[in-house]
Amino acid sequence: MTTLFGDDALPRPPQEVAPGAFLVTGWLAVRQQQWIVDRFEEWASGPVPLRGAKVRGHEMSVKTVCLGWHWRPYEYTRTAVDVNGALVLPVPDWMVRLGRRALADTGHRAADSYTPDAVLVNYYDAEARMGMHQDKDEHSGAPVVSLSIGDTCRFRFGNNENRNKPYRDVALVSGDLFVFGGPARFAFHGVLGVQPGTAPAGCGLDSGRINITMRETGLT
Repeated sequence: MTTLFGDDALPRPPQEVAPGAFLVTGWLAVRQQQWIVDRFEEWASGPVPLRGAKVRGHEMSVKTVCLGWHWRPYEYTRTAVDVNGALVLPVPDWMVRLGRRALADTGHRAADSYTPDAVLVNYYDAEARMGMHQDKDEHSGAPVVSLSIGDTCRFRFGNNENRNKPYRDVALVSGDLFVFGGPARFAFHGVLGVQPGTAPAGCGLDSGRINITMRETGLT
């Protein structure tokens, strides 16, 4: 584990997408991506299965499994009250260490104390989308750490006020890291589409995309 996610790798310089929002391309090596995909398969077969959350009665095209806290729109709970009532799996220690390294590599303050207690692992097939939204169900303003594995997606990162312009479209490729905090913490963002057939060989996914988002909820 230490070797897999060690501190000896030389990170690529972060690209500022907006104040407080940074992209680091190729942050995860292919072997790291494959290892995480293996963990995803374990999580998805765990006590709470992969499911599409419902927003105002409509099931999302993105399928999600949660760690630490179970998320459904507008609420976090310890048990999957909208699925089977089971207690979700805990956030593993290696994920916390990875989140701290992500903040350090993108220049965010308090990287050493960052302790994500909720992780949303989203699976996108070729048809899945994620509408423009804010991550505001948390009681904490700590940064969100996002990792991409598999097919490339078109990611739109906007402003704090509404879903309209100004926004910027970014291609998130397998292995990319995206972190948003500070003035960008509550920016609207979404996934406009996935490009089938773009997952690199050896990443662990033949098709589709996995997106891992780490958050501090501020809940007890």
